[in-house]
Amino acid sequence: MKLLRVGTAGAERPALLDADGTLLDLSGVVPDIDGALLADDAALDRVRAAADAGELPALDATGLRIGPPLGRIGKIVCIGLNYHDHARETGAEPPAEPVLFMKAPDTVVGPHDTVLVPRASRKTDWEVELAVVIGRTARYLGSAQEGLAHVAGYAVAHDVSEREFQIERGGTWDKGKNCETFNPLGPWLVTADEVPDPQRLSLRLWVNGELKQDGTTAEQIFPVGEVVRYLSQFMTLYPGDVINTGTPAGVALGAPEPKPFLRAGDVVELEIEGLGRQRQEFKDA
Repeated sequence: MKLLRVGTAGAERPALLDADGTLLDLSGVVPDIDGALLADDAALDRVRAAADAGELPALDATGLRIGPPLGRIGKIVCIGLNYHDHARETGAEPPAEPVLFMKAPDTVVGPHDTVLVPRASRKTDWEVELAVVIGRTARYLGSAQEGLAHVAGYAVAHDVSEREFQIERGGTWDKGKNCETFNPLGPWLVTADEVPDPQRLSLRLWVNGELKQDGTTAEQIFPVGEVVRYLSQFMTLYPGDVINTGTPAGVALGAPEPKPFLRAGDVVELEIEGLGRQRQEFKDA
């Protein structure tokens, strides 16, 4: 299923996109798309049954904002330097273990919402990423296969980053990752049954119409199942938690000088095979 949330910010309603591209209203079946729903097999079965029976009313998508496909996100855990080609372009050694940092849930915006360039920013960068959404509580998992079994679904994430804040200002990466609007998510949460192999997805990103990133999740150093297993050794993952799994080559940080960092007025578009497409215009904060 392709699950999404539509409407004004803070007042989104749950919806489903059917195989014909029709937007269907789920608000009569479930209150929201969130961790509570993803952990409830019976509720998900009701959604599927209502869709299959043609019982869901259609929504007029004209002018309707698409919000983040997941409400009440618990935490966002991010994996840095998780693509062989990205590590090469930045001159970094592939890590022996996953590099972890966190993004606050309040960085999440809709897939087409405005993204703000922070005040005093000189190095705002783009990163298309596969987002993994947890559907079952995960503690001390024993295998990558178990890790995949705890995944509810997948989405497109844009891990916007301010590289000066991240790398040159001391401390951890978090200060360059948590500026407002720095995690557009969606348009859809695609349930795991529709993604048979998360290591065979193409990712692309364009800036002002120019293709910058053109990669595949096959390049991930630590694949999805292993990432979930690994994280469960250090923290409990709950339904509705999100994992951003890293970005392929093609970011501004890895480009020759002068590096083409983002400015107000730039337009970024990104997509992942089968998971949908985003478009953001950047403006000054």
